[in-house]
Amino acid sequence: MFGDNFFKRVENKTSVDKNTIVSLAKKLQNGNMKDEKTLREVINELGKMTGKEISKEKEDKIINNIIQDKVPKNIDKMF
Repeated sequence: MFGDNFFKRVENKTSVDKNTIVSLAKKLQNGNMKDEKTLREVINELGKMTGKEISKEKEDKIINNIIQDKVPKNIDKMF
């Protein structure tokens, strides 16, 4: 679905490697994108990997946006 170029750009910007991205994607795929518990786990894991602290308010906002389908459809453009 995504080429190596996509993963290299993400890794350069976030220091998160392809295997980690694929692992998180599988976690979301196996879970439910609307499942709040799964989303919170992934958001917290991403925060730890990138060294960014995510406030409870920001986490809630991200989850609400995902649940309400307010996420950009072209993920490649996010990076």
